Amino acid sequence: MKILNYIIPILVVVFCSVLYSYFDKNTKVDLKNFSKSIYDYELTSIDGEKVSLKEFKGKKMLVVNVASKCGYTYQYSDLQKLHEKYKDDLVVLGFPANDFLWQEPAKNSQIKTFCSTKYGVTFPMFEKSVVKKKENQNPLYVWLSNKDLNGWNDSAPSWNFCKYLIDDEGKLIEFFSQSVNPLDEKITNYFDKK
Repeated sequence: MKILNYIIPILVVVFCSVLYSYFDKNTKVDLKNFSKSIYDYELTSIDGEKVSLKEFKGKKMLVVNVASKCGYTYQYSDLQKLHEKYKDDLVVLGFPANDFLWQEPAKNSQIKTFCSTKYGVTFPMFEKSVVKKKENQNPLYVWLSNKDLNGWNDSAPSWNFCKYLIDDEGKLIEFFSQSVNPLDEKITNYFDKK
């Protein structure tokens, strides 16, 4: 019976989260102020510095929404390994977000410290932002989740650690759910094909 005292609250939280995600999505955004080229986007790093995605032209980009209190937080370690192994061809870009069950409550400085000390993260991290389709959605995530901008995909992240792969010419080529590990062949095959 004691196990039910733990399972029931967890099931209630999961159920509420699913309902929240279902009813709180797909806000329409006026796309006329957004570029179709990913390289036109300038974002703010976790340190408050402006970063143009033009800096990554000629490399593939793996864009990941991250959180420090998620069941997938361990993926930071594998994202770092991926970043190190394929650094000549790939840049991993981390975007902390508090959109799913408030699993990233920390401030930017705390997030940076957590990632660097616990997981040795050296790949670029950006300021905490909204990745779900909402009025204040991060501009890059507007691009990633609107087929009129990226060419084919309308899906915003459904949970933390969703991954978008952009090729070295700035085209969105793949979306991976949170359950796909960064070192999965579905991802690494894009870099091992040389």
